[in-house]
Amino acid sequence: MQRIKAPFRADEVGSLLRPLRIKEARAKLEKGEISADHLRKVEDMEIEKVVHKQASIGLKLATDGEFRRSWWHFDFLAKLTGCELFHPDEGIQFAGVQTRPDAVRVIGKLDFPDDHPMLAHFKFLKKQCEIAHVMPKMTIPSPAVLHFRGGRRSISKEVYPDLKAFFEDLGKTYRKAVRAFYDAGCRYLQFDDTVWAYLCSEEELKKARERGDNPDGLQEIYARVINYAIAERPADMTITTHVCRGNFRSTWVSSGGYEPVAETMLAGTNYDGYFLEYDSDRAGGFEPLRFLPKGNKIVVVGVITSKFGELEKKEDIKRRLQEASKFAPLEQLALSPQCGFASTEEGNLLTEDEQWAKLKLAVDVANEVWGK
Repeated sequence: MQRIKAPFRADEVGSLLRPLRIKEARAKLEKGEISADHLRKVEDMEIEKVVHKQASIGLKLATDGEFRRSWWHFDFLAKLTGCELFHPDEGIQFAGVQTRPDAVRVIGKLDFPDDHPMLAHFKFLKKQCEIAHVMPKMTIPSPAVLHFRGGRRSISKEVYPDLKAFFEDLGKTYRKAVRAFYDAGCRYLQFDDTVWAYLCSEEELKKARERGDNPDGLQEIYARVINYAIAERPADMTITTHVCRGNFRSTWVSSGGYEPVAETMLAGTNYDGYFLEYDSDRAGGFEPLRFLPKGNKIVVVGVITSKFGELEKKEDIKRRLQEASKFAPLEQLALSPQCGFASTEEGNLLTEDEQWAKLKLAVDVANEVWGK
């Protein structure tokens, strides 16, 4: 049976490959050849087109592809009151490649500003989705993302000598953000989150300890912050999360199945849905889905990879959905690619045609499994 509310049986994580026109316009802006307003107009036109493209392949939702962003997370976090973007000595190390040296740190008391630019980004998306008759979906990084990667050293000890106060303000900031997006008309919001996957990785836990942080107990802390942030969402607002092991130029950061965090994540956080990567052996098996409470929560199974262009076979996808249904009811499952196609503006190593074929495949399989 199909779903008339988010998350849908065929869904998507969020980011899409940046069109050439946007890449060219960004390059010209950096050289001073065009204005920021000119870039915005190019983005507007490309977002309008990509919304209609998503509708045309049968999706019931659309994102703006994160076309206005350089990063999936830093663009949002750097515009929070009390945060700033800076350039460390090194970027984030992925498998065989390193990102640009960008990061965010906390230098003041946290808050969500009334003029956060992504509110305007959402309002534009909503207008396009109304024309295309699809639901607008907004994606922002999870609150846990602001803490884990940089840890204690990225949070001012003068402003927050006690991390308990930091986490309290972090929850309040995100609760305010949820309300602001709702007031802007958002009814489908997603918290993108690499941290739950990092907590499944012995290597990432080791790195946390080496930089002076203690990851023990973080699951419970993050769950409390998330639950506080979304506790006052109205009944007609869906909030999901996407758990990612890293996605940059088709590479990854962490490995490890969901077992170490599954109970806290699936039963202990009050999300309406969970987009979980299942496109490689690095994600482990479906057994952790047994912790999904019976009822209305949905797991969106990401068995279609967004990292490479080769198209999966329908039969293989259906088989994996059946495997997942041994641990969570099929009625509580949905289907999507495992991640976005361009978590950063560089994008993954596949073509736009291959990207759309992946999304269309998700729609077609969902119609065959759950009915039209």
